[in-house]
Amino acid sequence: HAMGNRIYGCDDCLAVCPWNKFAKIASESAFHAKAQTASPPLIDLARVDETAFRALYSGSPIKRIGRDRFIRNVLIAIGNSGDMDCMPVLTERLKDRSALIRGAAIWALSRLQPETALKLKARYQEQETDTYVLEEWENLAPGFS
Repeated sequence: HAMGNRIYGCDDCLAVCPWNKFAKIASESAFHAKAQTASPPLIDLARVDETAFRALYSGSPIKRIGRDRFIRNVLIAIGNSGDMDCMPVLTERLKDRSALIRGAAIWALSRLQPETALKLKARYQEQETDTYVLEEWENLAPGFS
């Protein structure tokens, strides 16, 4: 989870590409970031549903990764952010239909507030059926159970 606060990897690729030393600001508006996607708060992105995801990222390369992997990346960025204001959205994502998202929410909760994550473990682990998510619960705070 060494991606820090990044959600999508294009910035890193562009930064290291040797050809970009010749790049100029594009005059074609299609290459400019949409105003609504320029730098939205992580907490808002973590609440994006499938319909909103498709609307926001229509015509964007981000749409290719799909909502579940996008939200997973957002949750990892939240876990790396240290932003305690995001705790409620992480708890909401524990109920997401996607196991990928539920697992990322557990990881992020354990980074922001391990004590709360351990308390939530008792409530959510027993109703979980997905092996990936159960593994995330088991890996929570090694040495504590």
